Amino acid sequence: MSEQERLLIVDDDEQFCFVMERAMRRRGYDVVVAHTQEEALNAAREMPPVLATLDLKLESDSGLKILPALLDIAPDCHVVVLTGYSSIATAVEAIKLGAVNYLCKPADADEILAALERESGDADVEIADNPPSVNRVTWEHIQKVLQEHDGNISATARALGMHRRTLQRKLQKRPVRR
Repeated sequence: MSEQERLLIVDDDEQFCFVMERAMRRRGYDVVVAHTQEEALNAAREMPPVLATLDLKLESDSGLKILPALLDIAPDCHVVVLTGYSSIATAVEAIKLGAVNYLCKPADADEILAALERESGDADVEIADNPPSVNRVTWEHIQKVLQEHDGNISATARALGMHRRTLQRKLQKRPVRR
């Protein structure tokens, strides 16, 4: 790490930001915290970050929508997308849009730094012995269809053949474990 690399943390969870900012400052990073898309892009324009963490699900925005704009401002920035709502569809899209990695929360400072510093994939990553549960496959499918409809709940519900409120209830729940 070069002296005082700038790290941008974009997350609407103030407690997470407080803890992560403190941990990263202790590790020698110059940390800037943003809670919204507007704050994140303004901070990046003011002084482009070298590294960034980006929450997938901000209160009013998707981190995936912010990612291309952030990389337009800071093309060499290494971005890790963090989420408590992980799915294969969002992981694939994050990487396609330019993120260097994708981590499920909770993740600690060391895990995040390791993800930010990885330059390539790991061919030795463990492959699960068991296939995902039906509930997990359902969650993944909903996320994929939601992504295809640009986050539009009504269009996604129509495509899935379910009531909009039912879909909203399913989306408010945490993703099912494998």
